[in-house]
Amino acid sequence: MIQRVQSIWLFLASISLLMLLLLPVVTKMYNGTEYWILVTGLYQKAATGTLRVEGFLPLFASTIILALIAFLNIFTFNNRTLQKRICNVVIILTIGLSFWISQSAQKIPGGLDGASYNAGAFMPILTIIFCFMAMRGIRNDEQLIKSADRLR
Repeated sequence: MIQRVQSIWLFLASISLLMLLLLPVVTKMYNGTEYWILVTGLYQKAATGTLRVEGFLPLFASTIILALIAFLNIFTFNNRTLQKRICNVVIILTIGLSFWISQSAQKIPGGLDGASYNAGAFMPILTIIFCFMAMRGIRNDEQLIKSADRLR
C-alpha cells in the first residue's frame, strides 16, 4: 500500500525540507563581502574559500527531525487519521521552522535590507503545499473506502 499518491507527496515534502540543508535562504553583499544563510549557519566568502561565521546547530537538527517526521509518516498508511494528524503537525512545525529561519536570517551583517532571497526561502512553502496534497490523497482514500463499504 506504499504506492498511494500521498506517499509521493510526503516523500516530496521530506525532500523539500532536506533541500534546506543545501540551498541558501538569503544572500547579501556587505562591505564587499558576500554572506549567505543556510539552516546550518551563516557563511562568508573569503579569499581562501568559504568560512562559516556562525553555526545554527539547533536549527539544523530541527530541520532534519522535521524531514524525518514527514518521511516516516509515509509508513503510517494503515492509520489514515494518524497520518492526517501527523501531516497537520508537519505543517504547523514547518510554519514554526520558517519563522525560526527568518529570525536566524536577521543575523546577517547589515540586516535583511538589500538581501536577495534564494530558493531555500521557498522550500517551507513547498513543504506545506506537498503536505496539503498528501492530506487530499488521504481524504480521497477515506472516501473510496467508505464507498466500497456502502457497496457491501
